[in-house]
Parts: sequence; structure tokens; C-alpha cells
Amino acid sequence: MIGDSVQFSVNGKFNPKLFAKKVTLTITPVVKYATGEKALKPLVLVGEKATGSGQKIGYSSGGTFSYASEKFGFETGMRNAIVELRAVGTVKKKEKKFDAVKLADGTLATSLLVRNDEKPSMGKDNFQKSYPANQTTHIYYAMNQSNVRPGEMKSDEMKAFNDFVKVNINSVWYKFNGINVSAYASPDGETDKNENLAKDRAKSGSVAVMSEFSKNKNKNNTFGKTKEQYAVGTTKEDWEGFKSLMEASTMTDKDLILRVLTMYADADQRRKEIKNLSKTYTELADKILPKLRRSEVTIMVDKISRTDDQIVALINTTPDSLSLEELLYGANLVNDVNTKVTVYQNAEKRFASDWRGANNLGGAYLMQNKLTDAEEAFKRADKVANGAPEVSNNMGIIEAKKGNRAVAMELYKKAGGSPEAKYNMGIVNIRDGKYADAVSNFGDFKGHNKALAQFLSGNAGSVKETIDASNEKDAAYCFYLKAVSFARQGNNAEAMTNLKTAIEKDAAWKAYAKDDCEFLKMRAELPQ
Repeated sequence: MIGDSVQFSVNGKFNPKLFAKKVTLTITPVVKYATGEKALKPLVLVGEKATGSGQKIGYSSGGTFSYASEKFGFETGMRNAIVELRAVGTVKKKEKKFDAVKLADGTLATSLLVRNDEKPSMGKDNFQKSYPANQTTHIYYAMNQSNVRPGEMKSDEMKAFNDFVKVNINSVWYKFNGINVSAYASPDGETDKNENLAKDRAKSGSVAVMSEFSKNKNKNNTFGKTKEQYAVGTTKEDWEGFKSLMEASTMTDKDLILRVLTMYADADQRRKEIKNLSKTYTELADKILPKLRRSEVTIMVDKISRTDDQIVALINTTPDSLSLEELLYGANLVNDVNTKVTVYQNAEKRFASDWRGANNLGGAYLMQNKLTDAEEAFKRADKVANGAPEVSNNMGIIEAKKGNRAVAMELYKKAGGSPEAKYNMGIVNIRDGKYADAVSNFGDFKGHNKALAQFLSGNAGSVKETIDASNEKDAAYCFYLKAVSFARQGNNAEAMTNLKTAIEKDAAWKAYAKDDCEFLKMRAELPQ
């Protein structure tokens, strides 16, 4: 049996002086099983003087013949079948029927052991235990000055900055990690002076912010109150900032100024060329350069997310209070499939434009073996997924479950080579009789299906190693496959040991083994 079809071949030989010269012998192979029989295409052999077509057998010399049956669909009863040959000899108008001769016992149907445990692709959450919530404010300086003007500490941006600190400095939901101060000088002054100016601005900016933190008289709260907490950086001539502001401006000569930046790398030459544009330079001094004379103060803050226990508690009480990412993340924290379904239903209902809710709901339905519900969920996901490979893989599973293997394979390929899609392709490969392809698609996966593919590819010796390295190694079906592999290798003792273990774990394997031709030579020893 290859895939879900059966085919066999026979080679035979007649010794000299056995096959009469004028005889035509028609041999019909018949597969007999409990619920019926199937006659296959006949083999026609003809003597050297017989009329008609067929494989010729000499009288004096004898001869050989070969036969390959057509492929025919496997039926369950064929596991315990026999193949017999029914022959009719004719010479002119005379005909003689010969007694049927048994050719073979049963069908090697080991490929039926493939497990249809296709792996769905779930949409991944973007939940983070914490994420950056950094706060930034600016202190602007007069030309060639480093002192902080009082008005700078009263700007709207500074007020928002300070309010955030006051509200959250003691909150369990925020972690304050440190403060970065980056100070800059505009590129219109002399390089040496700009370097010192940037350093002085970094110092004055740090002191000004430190003064704000020091207004908090809680001695237990030391954040921002000591200079060691400040990481300082300086840029003596902020040409990059200048370029960005120019690109965003609506100044008439902005392209000309940007061309100067491209043509000249030397700072002094750049300044000279730009100052030569007298009217333009006046506009620069008014609109662009003041924004570059600054200290940029950033508090490094992490926003702390809900804990796993909190998320699970809310899943069971008030799931509507959770965000989409919390719902998707939380579904992985619960083991009960019914709860997973409820969570994903909530996610799809509240966040219908995000494909992950419907897609993951379909995956949960697959766990419940609710194929119709799963298919409908995947279809809804597909409408908003914009070609997400996870949905393609899952639609492929549905087609495979329907028996549409070719359609399933195309969908798996569309999924872009994900581990889940490759695994599912391996299952289709086994059912199509493409065992080497199955081994390749299973890749690094260790488990029953890969071991089966290796066995069907002629590598029975790899079965034990592959299974024993997997998380399926204690399953009854894995012990059964190991028993089959040992039987194929002629190690009846190990075959029997593993078969007994399989039956101890699942008694159904006892009856299955009795009709399994892999154990044909051991049938007298099989557990009764």
C-alpha cells in the first residue's frame, strides 16, 4: 500500500517443457477479504505457437513473465486479505479452469498509522511584561548662553513632564530607571566654543531638572535627586538636527541650504556658505537655529503590565477590561479549551478588525473537533487577514480534514514555510505516498509521524531514536509503531515487548495487531 492505494507486482518463471506450445493461459489476480473481493486486470501468457497477444513462453526453453497490477483504492477489510490467482487455459475451443492458488497474505497498510494531528497556526500576541513609557522635555537657551531661563521651567511641555512624574513616581505600574540629558549647540558658532557650550548646557539642564525632583520631600524617593543618576551626552554642532528642521521647513531656499550640507563636509565651510545667503540666514536665525540650542531631558520609564495571575483572574471575571494583547496572551495561560474559546470569542467580538481573534478561535474549535465552527471562524479571519500565512495554514487543515489533499497542500504552501505548515504538508505527503518528501517536511520535528515517514521510506532503524526523543514517546501508538519497526527488522523479541506495552496502554491495539500483516510471521505469538 502506497498512500491510500494498493498495488503489487509479480515475477514468475516456467521451466522448460512445461508450457505447451499452443496454450493461452489467462491468470486473474483476485483480492479476497471479509466483505468482498476485487478482480484485477488479467495476465495473459501464450505458448510459442498460440494465436493472440500476451507474454510468450517457450516450450523447450521455458520463460519468465512479469506482472504489475493497477492501483486500486484501499478498503479497511483489505488489511486481512489474501491475493489468489485464478487461471483459465485454452487451446483452440477447449478451455480448462485451474484451482485457485494463493499468492500472498494481506496488505501492508502501515501508512494508515499516520496521525491526523495537524498543527494550527495561532496569531501571536504582542503582549509585553513591560514596555517603554519614556517622557521627554526640552530646555531652550539663548544664543551663546548656558543658563536656564526661568520661563523654560514653566513651559507647557515641562509642566506635562513634571505632572507625569508627580502622578506616577510612586506607582506600582511604572518603573523609573534613569535620566538621559543630551545637550546641543547650534552649528552657527565657532566649533571650539560650541563644544564647551554644549557641555555647560548639559550641566545646567541636569541641575535644573534635579531641582524639580528635589521638590519631592519624600526621603524614601531618591529618583532624580543625585547627579549619578544622570547620563549626559553632548553634540557640539547639531548638523543632523539642523538638516531635519530644514527638511521639515517651508523656507524658500531650503533646497539650496540642503545642497550646501551635501556639498561640504567641513563645518567652517558650511557656515561660510550659509551666511553668504544673507536674507536666508536672517530667516534661519529666527526660525531654525533657536530650536537647536537646547538640552533634551528624557526620563527612562517602563510601564508595567498586569501580572499573569491578574490577567487570568480578569479572564474569569471581567474579560472586557482586558486589551486585545492581554486577551491573546491570557488565552495561553489557561489550559481549559472551553475557556480559551470564551476568551477568543471576546477578542473577536471587541476587536473584529484584527484577524487574530477569529483565527485563534478557529484553532480552539479544532481542539474541540468542531470542524464546522472552526471553518467559519477561519473564513471570518481570512476576510480581514490580508493574506496572513497563519490563516492559510488553518484553512489548509480544514481542506485536509475534508479529504481535499491537493487544495490543502496549496494552502500550506501559501502559508510560507512555517513549521506548522511544513508539518501539515508532511501528513499530506504520507497520505499521497510521498514518504521522502514527508521526512523532509517534518524537518527537526521528533515524533510519531516523522518516525512513520522514516519507516515508510525504508529506514525502520530510525523509528526508535526519533520516537524516544519526542514528547510522544509514552503514547500507546508510539509503542505500536516501534513494535512494527522491530518486526520489519526481524527483531521479534523487541517487537513483542513494545506491542505488549502498546496494548497495556490501549487495549484496542490487540485487535488491530491481529489483522496487521507486519506481524504475519508472529501471529501465533500475538497476545490473545
